[in-house]
Amino acid sequence: MRSAEDGYRLWLRYGVVSDARRLAEYRSALNGSVVVAGGSPTLDAAKSELGLGLSGLLGRPVHFAGGDAGQRAAADVNAVVVVAGTPVGSPSIAALDLTDDLRAAGDEGFIVRRVLSGARLGARLGARSGARAMVVIAANRDIGVLYGVFAFLRAMQTHRPLAGLNMTSAPALKRRMLNHWDNLDGSIERGYAGSSLWDWASLPGTLSPRYRDYARANASIGINACVLTNVNANSLVLTPEYLPKVAALADAFRPYGIRVFLTARFSAPIEIGGLKSADPRIAGVATWWRDKCREIYRHVPDFGGFLVKANSEGQPGPQDYGCDHAQGANLLGDALSVNGGGGIVIWRAFVYRENVAQDRAKQAFTDMVPLDGAFHGNAMVQAKNGPIDFMPREPFHPLFGAMPKTPMLIEFQITQEYLGQGTHLVYLAPLFKETLDADTYAGGPGSPVGKRVSGMAGVANIGNDRDWCGHPFGAANWFAFGRLAWDGTLSADSIADDWLRMTFTNDARFVTPVKALMMTSREAVVNYMTPLGLHHIMAKDHHHGPGPWVDTGRADWTSVYYHRADAAGIGFDRTKTGSNAVAQYHPPWPEVFGSLASCPETLLLWFHHVPWSHKMTSGRTLWDELCLRYQGGVDAVRHMRAVWQTLGARIDPARAEHVKVLLGIQEQEARWWRDACLLYFQTFSKLPLPTGCEPPAGRLEDFRLLKHTYVPDARRPDR
Repeated sequence: MRSAEDGYRLWLRYGVVSDARRLAEYRSALNGSVVVAGGSPTLDAAKSELGLGLSGLLGRPVHFAGGDAGQRAAADVNAVVVVAGTPVGSPSIAALDLTDDLRAAGDEGFIVRRVLSGARLGARLGARSGARAMVVIAANRDIGVLYGVFAFLRAMQTHRPLAGLNMTSAPALKRRMLNHWDNLDGSIERGYAGSSLWDWASLPGTLSPRYRDYARANASIGINACVLTNVNANSLVLTPEYLPKVAALADAFRPYGIRVFLTARFSAPIEIGGLKSADPRIAGVATWWRDKCREIYRHVPDFGGFLVKANSEGQPGPQDYGCDHAQGANLLGDALSVNGGGGIVIWRAFVYRENVAQDRAKQAFTDMVPLDGAFHGNAMVQAKNGPIDFMPREPFHPLFGAMPKTPMLIEFQITQEYLGQGTHLVYLAPLFKETLDADTYAGGPGSPVGKRVSGMAGVANIGNDRDWCGHPFGAANWFAFGRLAWDGTLSADSIADDWLRMTFTNDARFVTPVKALMMTSREAVVNYMTPLGLHHIMAKDHHHGPGPWVDTGRADWTSVYYHRADAAGIGFDRTKTGSNAVAQYHPPWPEVFGSLASCPETLLLWFHHVPWSHKMTSGRTLWDELCLRYQGGVDAVRHMRAVWQTLGARIDPARAEHVKVLLGIQEQEARWWRDACLLYFQTFSKLPLPTGCEPPAGRLEDFRLLKHTYVPDARRPDR
């Protein structure tokens, strides 16, 4: 009988290695003492993790030697087998002459290597006999040691052989952060895994053990920053009531290398400062922000800075006073520089306004590109992966090739606002990779998005549900985001493989078929929701379920604005004959996207209004292709259900049943999307469903009347 699991341990389960031969190898190779050289909160965390991980994986206690200066291990231990530290804190690591490798590792990277210690080093470490193979985890800074410990344990969790172990790794991006859209009342905007982790009422006096486990999970995948509060900001978090609470969280996260950021409401000088204006040109406003930053630094000396959403979806900002985004960002950036403070301001490029007639997809580019070079040194711009809003599929944002003088972050949504919310199994690494690998052609070929940014931000899918993410597979997207922020060259396939082995089992009979489901799951949801470049056709406000008929309210929050279906065809013309959004991309993209013949069919309706009779590469008409894509998405979910039904016995019954139930819901909702959308679009095409497409189960009128009142976070239409 397999024991029940609740998902709390995420991918850090550290169960006894199940492969008998690999377990014997590990026990033989690691039959000795462990040394973590030096003393600091971060190294203490590394030591704790090594003890927890090795004792769990080996199924026996771990012996830590008394230090690095030559104290001998206990009489029953014949050698030191793992040593972790920095050259400065560990003479034994310094003796290995890892200078070149450590230079490549940089400030946060690490080396994990199995070496032959040699008699001299063996004596220094307390080994009785001369040469002995041991694992060295080395870094230039303590945080690199911790990252190296997690990498070493990951190798064991996934049953990698220790022989030949040799890793040198450094993060590709400096800023790797989670954006929590958590509100001070405990709710989470676009959150589907319960309420907020941050129990503001009990802070700072009570620290939940979940805070440390949250930090551990993030450090294990290299995430080094988190924004605690919603981008639709509340000024109260900057008040004396809340800053000690923020400091308590920062203290809990600091040993794990995580710096805390807050969202700043641009009108805070008015709302909590008693000023009559937030105009960045007024000296008193600048003084207020400087004083506020001094106050924050007194509580959190390593405060990361501010994330700001301004002049978008009703949020206040500098344009309210006739100023531009750079002036607003520089106001806060200059304030964060007070007394040598090291904070930065991250200014979101998600800016668009109701009273602008321009294609919404073009507005961020139009507002931001003229300001390239105007942002001060500690100000960065954060753009979503695509130009609309975290759709199941979008082209990459043209800003990534258009602001060479401005440091940029790319923002992904890990929480599945538009991808089934809390009930659909959708592995997002293929989406992340699709964007990161897209070539901007800025300056010519070979300039992918991933090399145009200096950081990645992910809108977190974490809540206080016991399993953190609500859906047992939701954590795969948190894991994948962190791994790709560290190393964008990793494949979605390899990340899924690691996550499955660490989260469920190393049994290939489970890993291989489930990984195949994960790798096709994103394309399945694109097909049953928004195939062929359709976008923004979800229900109003809460976005749960289809709503291609939504046509009330401000135009750019309706569905009809985007799909533009009529008797002639469907799709948004963004070519030269339409909004000309294609012109915001570097060549050859304007020509590629702008031609029906060369535009990728996955983005066809994003860039073109296409006749229903247009012939696709399959030989089918657009209408038939659209219908069969919707059907294909449903069929893919049915396949997922069938495969899972045969595999549940290979993992614990609680999580197996949870996934089984959710896949049933996913199939229901996939059929809902298919039926509602095709019935609606059929009112324009006037064409029959092709062979192979199941008839809808209901009438269009029935689908239009469906109402969902208590959908998670249904009360806020903005993001």
